Amino acid sequence: MQITPSDLGLIARVTDLTKHYGTGASRVSALDGISFGLRRGEFTAIMGPSGSGKSTLMHVMAGLDSPSAGRVWLGDTDITDMDDAQLTLVRRRRIGFVFQAFNLVPTLDVRGNVLLPFELDGRRPTLAEQARVDALVDRLGLAPRLTHRPHELSGGQQQRVAIARALATGPDIVFADEPTGSLDSRTGREVLATLQSAAQVEGQSIAMVTHDPIAASYADRIVFLADGRIVDEHPRSSAEEISRIMLGMESAA
Repeated sequence: MQITPSDLGLIARVTDLTKHYGTGASRVSALDGISFGLRRGEFTAIMGPSGSGKSTLMHVMAGLDSPSAGRVWLGDTDITDMDDAQLTLVRRRRIGFVFQAFNLVPTLDVRGNVLLPFELDGRRPTLAEQARVDALVDRLGLAPRLTHRPHELSGGQQQRVAIARALATGPDIVFADEPTGSLDSRTGREVLATLQSAAQVEGQSIAMVTHDPIAASYADRIVFLADGRIVDEHPRSSAEEISRIMLGMESAA
């Protein structure tokens, strides 16, 4: 009997993943034979020094970049050899994204930005989906701002809109790339608590790339990369402990 990723409780995984850029003497290896899985309903932080491959790993797992070798799975679906059109559908229907730069559509109000994934999919939310969206908007404190456009919102409010948009369709997994990088510390903590709650309360799977030990301390699991390889992994840890691990990695480099 074949064991599938979902049998292992994995929402996404890569096996023997390699990614390099360029050729010959100018070739750069970003990922070097990584095998790794993200567990369902878990908040995972991916950390490492600059150039360690953490953003590349996220982009390949999210179908935003293709591997040079190895396989990439989303649930029981092997997405490795999908073409652009197939990957676009997978990303639209099964993956949510939160980025440092918010990436909101400036001409749409809050409601329009949150509902954008449905619009792009050419459909309206079902009653159950609309109920989820309404609950998200309420919980994130966005209800009074539904008719405001992004330029009328603070940075923290814009990021909460981006999180609501990412969670609106109930995706298999949400990938967050430095989601607090452009926020002040208080607003950043609020955003991290929102992501943490999505995992703990709603069972949402979240993978966050970050260089910030405080941000990583909100995660259930912290995975450390160096030179394109996974070198360490820890369960939930304090920011101080994570800082110590990172300092040790940089000293050993």
